[in-house]
Amino acid sequence: MNARVSWLKNDVINFSAKSGSGHEVIIDSAQTLGAKPMEFILMGLGGCASYDVVSILQKSRQAVADIHCEVSAKRADAIPAVFTDIHLHFVVSGTNVKESQVAKAIELSATKYCSASKMLSDGGVNITHDYEIIEVAS
Repeated sequence: MNARVSWLKNDVINFSAKSGSGHEVIIDSAQTLGAKPMEFILMGLGGCASYDVVSILQKSRQAVADIHCEVSAKRADAIPAVFTDIHLHFVVSGTNVKESQVAKAIELSATKYCSASKMLSDGGVNITHDYEIIEVAS
């Protein structure tokens, strides 16, 4: 895996980041063109965990219509202002989705599959999860 980060050389300090797979995003400390670097870490964690949860629920034949993950974090007061706590709140919409299956999918993501979660928690970040299920008509 690789990436290239290039300074855009404008009035603020921001960068173009291109992944090895060819996808490009703007990293911007001033938040005029893109997200801040630490926001990308939260988005990556949310994406990694969400991918796992969707995949596991699909394999368990749950009738999921939509899932989104709201990620919030607290940072240390001192420099470097690392994340100390991150909370992932999953909102699962579907028809007759079993609560036990949602809980199991989130637990498996957190403890077995999500590399981002494992890396952050091994680095001392307290990561918590919860969820809600919204019933939708089939």
